[in-house]
Amino acid sequence: MIKYIDTHTHIYDKAFDRDIGDTILRAKESGIIAAVLPAIDKENHERLLSLSAGYPGYLYPCTGLHPTSVDAGWREELDLVYKNSSDNLFCAIGEIGMDGYWSREFIKEQAEVFEAQLRLACKLNLPVIIHSRDSTEEIFRVLETIREPALRGVFHTFSGSYETYSRLSRYGDFLIGIGGVVTYKNSKLPETLKKIPLERILLETDSPWLTPSPHRGSRNEPSYIPLIAGTVATVKSCPVSEVARVTTNNAALLFGIKTQLSLP
Repeated sequence: MIKYIDTHTHIYDKAFDRDIGDTILRAKESGIIAAVLPAIDKENHERLLSLSAGYPGYLYPCTGLHPTSVDAGWREELDLVYKNSSDNLFCAIGEIGMDGYWSREFIKEQAEVFEAQLRLACKLNLPVIIHSRDSTEEIFRVLETIREPALRGVFHTFSGSYETYSRLSRYGDFLIGIGGVVTYKNSKLPETLKKIPLERILLETDSPWLTPSPHRGSRNEPSYIPLIAGTVATVKSCPVSEVARVTTNNAALLFGIKTQLSLP
């Protein structure tokens, strides 16, 4: 069986309460050998930990404060991230970053929280998972401030231009996360992907959101990773087994995933 890692899924979300066991079974049957669970905020923290504890060596938890959860109580939220980081449980600091789409009320605080978590990741030698929506220039301003050679990670749900991708290399060792958007009919992402080597790509679902075609409009889940991989293979004019082999290896190396990597 072709093997994959879903590098970004929120299957601890309430959308999976009724069938989480079946969801994970479908993922395994689809060749998903591991999945990374990015954090959001303290409200979701216990759900994330509880689920990952039930599937050790399969679900890999992260800690971090999502930019859309940065509000008047952000200091308390950030304190929890610092506290969590003292545990040896987490494979990454994320999902962190900036988001100007939903609200710009706390955009300055988002930048401060983002910078603090980037510095924490460097201190702990952990990768970061970066969320960027309607905030590209703000993201780069923070990265310019950091200028830390040890910084590494992934730009989650990448949908930028090749020029934006090229800028990333100035600030650290960054890969890009490719999800369901690449399968959408009017997506411009395939043209960008043609110029980006597989060695810089990770596969992700961001489930329960951003469901790939032909299931768009329904709940997303890790078992749909092969649909994303199939589109990437078409774009890159290579076998889907090659997409799986390279992206799975990329994910294992970035997140320190200790699993059976008997790749095809």
